[in-house]
Amino acid sequence: MEFARPYLLWLFLLYIPLIIWYILKYKHAESSVQISTLHPFSKLPTSYKVYLRHAMFVVKLAAIGCLIIILCRPQTHDSWQSSKTKGTDIIIAMDVSTSMLARDFDPDRFEAAKDVASQFISGRESDNIGIVIFAGESFTLVPMTTDKAVLVNYIKEIRMGMLQDGTAIGDGLATSINRIKDGKAKSKSIILLTDGSNNTGIVAPLTAADIAQKYGIKVYTIGVGTIGNALFPVGVNYYGKVEYQSLPVVIDENTLRAISDRTGGKYFRATDKNVLKEVFSEIDKLEKTELDVRNYSQTEDDYMLWAWLLLGLVALDVVIRHTVLRNIP
Repeated sequence: MEFARPYLLWLFLLYIPLIIWYILKYKHAESSVQISTLHPFSKLPTSYKVYLRHAMFVVKLAAIGCLIIILCRPQTHDSWQSSKTKGTDIIIAMDVSTSMLARDFDPDRFEAAKDVASQFISGRESDNIGIVIFAGESFTLVPMTTDKAVLVNYIKEIRMGMLQDGTAIGDGLATSINRIKDGKAKSKSIILLTDGSNNTGIVAPLTAADIAQKYGIKVYTIGVGTIGNALFPVGVNYYGKVEYQSLPVVIDENTLRAISDRTGGKYFRATDKNVLKEVFSEIDKLEKTELDVRNYSQTEDDYMLWAWLLLGLVALDVVIRHTVLRNIP
């Protein structure tokens, strides 16, 4: 424990005059009765209240000590701590194209995907995880990190329209590969969530898959969408509200399955949130690698224990003084 104001510890020197004052006061404060002899009282035991009265002075000194320590501001100190842990490298590549607003999920595919991704991240304690979003272009939202709070907060802040519309699966996969390829873990995997077919971008999806295979990166592809028809956004009406129309759900499952097959991953059709449990189970089986993790702790005042102790001592003094040691006029 460290103190922000260690010089105030000199206040403990107040104990010296206080103790001297108490001793002198005790010697001169005792009442006396003149009698011919003390022999009849020599065998009487000393009352416990005598010792209790002295103990209450010690309680007062302890309360003063707690107050002095609080004034010194005890703190937990800033520090970097290095540790080793077992983990794997993961990139979550999320489709944020307009079609993700389809309402075959509750409330829509976009919010459902964000919710599932957040739950997945929260359950991966020791992994390096990054987030890539893609639509007509791709963008690294969060580089590889073990800070789960940062990852979850960034996912919550993803908004539709952040990128040019379209579905550039190949570009999203290529950006993910670029972020994860230099990771230190033996097991590297990309979880790619999309609800459509590649219709724009610079890199072809299967070309990106070949690059992932070269670097030993497994790609788990997830086709997000129910089987059949779904309500898709088709425009904005005169009142500024999004209009929806029931359209067939079309997902290029052949390409997504080919990407996973080439990289040693697996393809899933996500008709609801529960199907992602299979992804969790599959990734949990990956070989773990020892990683170096650095944790930062910041300075915080840590005086509450002393404050509660001070309150308890004051309360004890008040109770004893008005009950057991109560003075009767």
